[in-house]
Amino acid sequence: MRYRPAGERAPDSQYRDLLARILADGVAVPTRQGPQALTLMQQTMRFDLANGFPVITERSVRSFWRKPIGELCAFINGATTLSELAEFGCDWWDPWATPDKTSKRGLPPGDLGPGSYGGAFRRFPTAEGPGFDQFAHLLEQLAELPGDRTHFVSPWIPQYQARGAGKTPRSTIAPCHGWVHVRVLAGGLHLHMFQRSGDVPVGVPANMIQYAALLLMLEHLTGIPAVTYYHTISDAHIYADQVEAARVMAGRAARGLPTVRINEAGARVSDIHDFRAEHFSLEDYDPHPAIPAIPVAP
Repeated sequence: MRYRPAGERAPDSQYRDLLARILADGVAVPTRQGPQALTLMQQTMRFDLANGFPVITERSVRSFWRKPIGELCAFINGATTLSELAEFGCDWWDPWATPDKTSKRGLPPGDLGPGSYGGAFRRFPTAEGPGFDQFAHLLEQLAELPGDRTHFVSPWIPQYQARGAGKTPRSTIAPCHGWVHVRVLAGGLHLHMFQRSGDVPVGVPANMIQYAALLLMLEHLTGIPAVTYYHTISDAHIYADQVEAARVMAGRAARGLPTVRINEAGARVSDIHDFRAEHFSLEDYDPHPAIPAIPVAP
């Protein structure tokens, strides 16, 4: 990835502007999580990676920016239980695998279910029997048919997400992100991540990091230069108990985005399943101060 020098990067206000739009025009709706949410539909950000990697600067995320990458690595490797996620440094999934949530879905304790991200990405159900590894196939197809429009990954297994009378979902949380479309245009890699539901103050910054990091992984493994990361949120929302923090971030001045690279250890990786969070390094990061304890809705 060829970044422009940090001093030559234009300040990026896309995330700040998204917060401001939701605060100004969001529709207040009830939620399963408890607090009402201000909601807007179909919000898209576009990041030219030469201008920096999308780690938000409206508040510092320096203390945890690698964690979302570790989470995506866990999902790519098929992690669906708390113990499997913990192997990748993911120690925040307990509220989504409580005995109440798992028992209602007929799942063992600590199990997010076969319909969760790891199950869909590594073992998508097939009529032929063995589960389908979507990311392994994505790389094979990019190598064999780079010009195709069908480089696509989905976290959604429909029969495992069905709700209503007489239906039992097979995951403790319906996947919110991870619809990935990759295109090779003019010899460069473009990655569009569609997100059906986005907690903009807390979840979306993590999703921006993990799927832009995926673009760097694909660049490394294919040799095709990474160019642009697109992030679309269908239901973009701010919970009522996050509004104060969102107003603070929306009022802060835009700053230039930092540099994220695959480091020397990561450069030796030749299989997407072998990437880990520690294979990425952050440079040129100049954020506004952190905002502690922004609520997260379970």
